[in-house]
Amino acid sequence: MTRKRLATAWLDGCSGCHMSFLDIDEEIIQLFDRIELVYCPLMDFKTIPENIDFALVEGAVSSQADKEEILSLRESSKVLIAFGDCAVTANVPGMRNQFSVMETLSRAYIENSASNGILPDSVVPKLMKYARPLHEYVRVDLFLPGCPPPAGVILSTLSDLIDGRPPGIEGKTRFGA
Repeated sequence: MTRKRLATAWLDGCSGCHMSFLDIDEEIIQLFDRIELVYCPLMDFKTIPENIDFALVEGAVSSQADKEEILSLRESSKVLIAFGDCAVTANVPGMRNQFSVMETLSRAYIENSASNGILPDSVVPKLMKYARPLHEYVRVDLFLPGCPPPAGVILSTLSDLIDGRPPGIEGKTRFGA
């Protein structure tokens, strides 16, 4: 059997969805018999490969780097999944939308740090005016809500996709839980 190619990405979010993915525990070994992980922030992949079967994308689009990554992932992926509430609604990253980019940077890097009043300009990606959910930039094939989605739902969703079945997530997950 040919293994399916899986990518995961972490845009503007807390990494909780990836931690839930890892919470699949020992069943992840059986899952890896059926998938090849070709791109993931938990590993040392530098570029997004072509011919991705499934992409789990965590986090909102908040920076120019996030936008470039989601556009590239969409182009390379057959099925793109908004993975968690931040990807589905912008959730927590979207809380900054009531403030300007300068107010956000000032709060983070001047008021709440020992940066000597200097805003970073080379190590922090350029923020966009608003944090937005994935579907405002690309077509999303599946929305997997939850903060984070439960490990069992992630496993059953991936298993269904690998087996060519539509994922049955109704009633298994909800926003915020």
